[in-house]
Amino acid sequence: MEAILHGIILAFGLILPLGVQNVFIFSQGATQPKLLRALPATVTAALCDTFLILLAVFGLSVIVMQFEWLRISLMSIGILFLLYMGFAIWRSEPTKAETNKALSTRQQIMFALSVSLLNPHAILDIVGVIGTSALKYIGTERVLFTMACITISWIWFFGLTLAGTIIKKLDGTGSLMKIFNKCSALFIWGTAMYLFIGLL
Repeated sequence: MEAILHGIILAFGLILPLGVQNVFIFSQGATQPKLLRALPATVTAALCDTFLILLAVFGLSVIVMQFEWLRISLMSIGILFLLYMGFAIWRSEPTKAETNKALSTRQQIMFALSVSLLNPHAILDIVGVIGTSALKYIGTERVLFTMACITISWIWFFGLTLAGTIIKKLDGTGSLMKIFNKCSALFIWGTAMYLFIGLL
């Protein structure tokens, strides 16, 4: 249960702020004529996150677990990175997603691939934070932690697309996104403290 809750909180903390990837997914929900037309971007982004999470957890962790000093170093760097990220997100201003025309299915997939796999910030989040956080667990607990992260990722992307379709006719002030960012920063700081306690 601890691993599942950790995965849920960490995934939410990392995914809540509207970065490039999330803004794109939200914009597709807001600009496509129907919800189904926005799903290619949603599914592509979710699959990319799933791939990166699996690679980070089971690829990175296998190497790191062979060297205790490397594990401690990476977890320490992860804690510092979380503290910095929380500070940056807390002070960030929400970005309003806007686009003038609906993209085709091919354009959606290609753009979703680029903002997911060529985005250094997203890769650092997943490999540097989720990958190192997974080092705390072994066996079944690691699998549960990983599944929790992946599940939250899929739920968030579909929810973001749905939100775009619902509020696309409203002229938002960005206040809701600001609240999301504040909550995200608090989640991330909480995770940093959790990892720090685990090192002691």
